[in-house]
Amino acid sequence: MKVAFYTLGCKVNQNETGAVAQLFYENGFESAREEETADVYIVNSCTVTSGGDKKSRQWLRRAKRRNPDAIMVLMGCFPQAFPEQAAEIEEADIVIGSKARRSVLNHVLQFMQDGQRIVDIVPHSKGDLFEELPMERLEGHTRAFMKIEDGCNRRCAYCVIPRARGNVRSRTEESILNELHALAQSGYSEVVFSGINLSSYGLDTGTDLGDIVAKAAQVPGIRRIRLGSLEPDLMSDDVIERLARIPQVCPQFHLSLQSGCDATLRRMRRVYNTEQYTQVVRKLRSAFPNASFTTDVIVGFPGETPEDFQTSVRYVQEIGFLKVHVFGYSRRSGTPAYDMPDQIDEAEKAKRVHILQSAADAVRAKVIASKQGAEVEVLLERPINTATFTGYTKEYIPVLIHAPGYHQGDIVCAVLGTYDGMRCAACLAP
Repeated sequence: MKVAFYTLGCKVNQNETGAVAQLFYENGFESAREEETADVYIVNSCTVTSGGDKKSRQWLRRAKRRNPDAIMVLMGCFPQAFPEQAAEIEEADIVIGSKARRSVLNHVLQFMQDGQRIVDIVPHSKGDLFEELPMERLEGHTRAFMKIEDGCNRRCAYCVIPRARGNVRSRTEESILNELHALAQSGYSEVVFSGINLSSYGLDTGTDLGDIVAKAAQVPGIRRIRLGSLEPDLMSDDVIERLARIPQVCPQFHLSLQSGCDATLRRMRRVYNTEQYTQVVRKLRSAFPNASFTTDVIVGFPGETPEDFQTSVRYVQEIGFLKVHVFGYSRRSGTPAYDMPDQIDEAEKAKRVHILQSAADAVRAKVIASKQGAEVEVLLERPINTATFTGYTKEYIPVLIHAPGYHQGDIVCAVLGTYDGMRCAACLAP
């Protein structure tokens, strides 16, 4: 039996798909190659935008046309946040939310026996625990992505994720460390900690992100620890100071911004302003001299005037982000922003996305160009040929490097050269 997966959305979703795939492979299923038809098709959905919901539907329909007799599974955030809409998708034989992902395999096996459609969407509750989906091998990756937190206690005006993911739930230290040991033994030297609200790790257990990173750094073989998206207001002086004492921490911080305009941030119900954000950036740069910053920005939020938008553009340029993901605001039912006045039309949103992304890309080129001649460490990720690789520095600068004698997954010392718009050329350090 062959199974195919399609994953939308964030690194957390990708991690969860990998874990579910491992469950299937351990129980006799094989991965379907891209050109092959599968017996089971599984969509792990994202519902941050309405476009994600549309893509989930389209993929299921294409898969159904390709193999009408295959079992179709829709799982994840879309069904959890919008259960009635998800249940109405006729192509889906099994519909399951973002809870109890381990049950997907059992549901598929049950459907094979009786052919009865299954809709299993259990609401989140305050007593929920972190669902363990450990994974010892991530096919095709030289960095291990580890989910250590789920859920979010915040209620930003635009966000449907609390409905889809529930409240903060932290993975136990024992479970994290056990999996880290297994990953290190499998040859991984870099781990990426991810979560729906990673900065909230430990709020429900009495610990915090700094504690688990310090313990993770003690695992033999783990040479790099990279952190996923962080909330600026939760990056306290104490956490920053403790992280700075851990040499394995990569000095690249995905610091959530959403807007560079204070008026827009207030309407979004974010809990910081741009001055507070700037102070966190300064503290991190002081603690990590080579720090780089990536972020997400929403444009076209209800009430965002042209002046507000230009303020946001200038702020992005001022911070000097290494990379910015720009999104047009997506109206989601059930969120406060859905009914806000002064909604902005799609054409204007698209125009603003293009303007800000172009400005951010220009900043990116300038930031990377300023690193020319710097000595860095590069994780060799994808081989182009037997001696040339693509990879990333600890600061998350993409590179192309000629490294004869080395192998995928090695970390090498290198000197950065010129940036061609995609990657920075690099050569082995003398």
